[in-house]
Order: sequence, then C-alpha cells, then structure tokens
Amino acid sequence: MQLIAIDLDGTLLSENGTISDENVQAIHEVQRKDDIVVISSGRSVHDTKEILRRAAIDCPIIAGNGAKAYDNDKLLYHLFLTSDVIGDLIEILKQQLVYFEIYTKGGILVESQISGILEREKRGIQDLDVAIDWVDHIIDMQNRQHGLLHVSNYNEIDYTDLEVYKLFVLSFEKPKRNILQSILKNRNDISITSSGKQKIEIAHPNANKGYGLKQMADYFNIPLKHTVAIGDNYNDVPMFSIAGMCIAMENAEDEVKQHATYITKHHENNGVGYALRKYILEE
Repeated sequence: MQLIAIDLDGTLLSENGTISDENVQAIHEVQRKDDIVVISSGRSVHDTKEILRRAAIDCPIIAGNGAKAYDNDKLLYHLFLTSDVIGDLIEILKQQLVYFEIYTKGGILVESQISGILEREKRGIQDLDVAIDWVDHIIDMQNRQHGLLHVSNYNEIDYTDLEVYKLFVLSFEKPKRNILQSILKNRNDISITSSGKQKIEIAHPNANKGYGLKQMADYFNIPLKHTVAIGDNYNDVPMFSIAGMCIAMENAEDEVKQHATYITKHHENNGVGYALRKYILEE
C-alpha cells in the first residue's frame, strides 16, 4: 500500500480550476488498487472540499500548506496562529499595501475594499512582472474560491476562536513582495512559503506540506518510503524532501524539479493521470 499526496494548483487542476476526466479516472484506479490518495494543497479546507466534490473524488485532504488535515470529516490535526500574531501580521500587511486573505475554520475572510489594491496594481501593468491577461486570470481565480466571507474591516474582528491557519498575500509588484519577505523572514512565530511567485503564504511555524505528509502517513501507518508526492511549486518542496518518490510536473519550478525522482507531463496535459498510470499502476 502506498500513500500518494497530490497538489492542486499547477498539478491536478487545469488552468480553469477543474480536474480533468483523465485525472479523475486515474485517481479512481489508484484507489481501487487500495492505495491511498491524499490531496495536499495550499487552498482552504472549504475550497478544497468543494473542488473534490465537483470532481466526485473522495479522499483525505491536507489544507493550508499542511496547517490542517482531514479524513472525511474527521479533523486529524490543526496548527493555527495566535490572536497576537494575527493582529501583528494584519498591521504589517496593511502598512505594505498588499492584498491579503485570512483563512479561518469558518471560511476565508476578505476585507470588502481590499480588492482595490489589486486593481491599482493592475493599472500599473508596465511595472508588473506578469502579462495583463495572466493578472486577470489570477484575480478571477481568487474571486471564485469557495468559502469566501466578506468583512468590512480586518481590525474589527475578534480572532480568538476563529482558528486562523493561514494568511494569503497576493501582489503583482515584486518590490512590495521583496520588502514584505525581508520584514517577515526572521520571525520564528510563523512559516512562509509560496505556491507562485506573486504569492506569499503565512502560517504556523510548523505548518508545511512535509509535516502534513508525515502526519497523514503516521495516521494510515504507512512508512514514508512508501509515500509519493506530486507537485509543481515551492510549497511542495517540504513533502518532496521526505517522500519515497517525488514526481514534478513538466511546468514545475526548476527548484522543485531538482528534488524530483521523475518528471511527468504538463498539468494542462493530464500530467497527474500520466504519472499515476506510469509510476504507480504499471509498477
């Protein structure tokens, strides 16, 4: 029996945010073989569950870059930030004029006026590091997330019982991201990762996909040497560092490919389905 942890964005998902029939069929074939498929994503619990529901995939999930994990509706563990840390981070992020979301047990909090920051960045497109159509695509994907909860002001919320497990930052301005990274990098009360160069993701210091994979493997009593990780971006590196087999997408960042056992096809060309059939089902 193997445990196969699969990333979503840039890996299992197509650019339109759906899972292809080819990938769904391959996952079902692996599950019928009695291997365990786990989705390991930086996305929220609510968003991940809805994506899988629409694709008719039933499997455990690791959400928020390893901040929490579920087997069906059973919470396996949860790493969340303290109210003091959240308040401090909110002030820093607002001072840097970046768009950010707050992931809680009830959904993703989005301040009502904050999307205006992205629109202002978009208007300065000549200074951005991505093309305008890609900017529109990324903004659209953020707005289409499941579980969005619009609030008037982040500062007016009591976070004590909300179990905040991630703050997600999106900026198309590289200088902003560099300044923010320099401010946050030496803190020992948070972890920082990224699922794309325009994104900064902040969570509990122990939260990463490697931690999630280890906890899930222990839960199912599967040795790490019998685990497989499939991904494409920097937040996948921690699980690549401990998995028995690591499969990077053709579209993966070069740093991720350096950790890979194998390289599969592009995520727009059913790369996950190809990898599952070639390296899991045919072995």
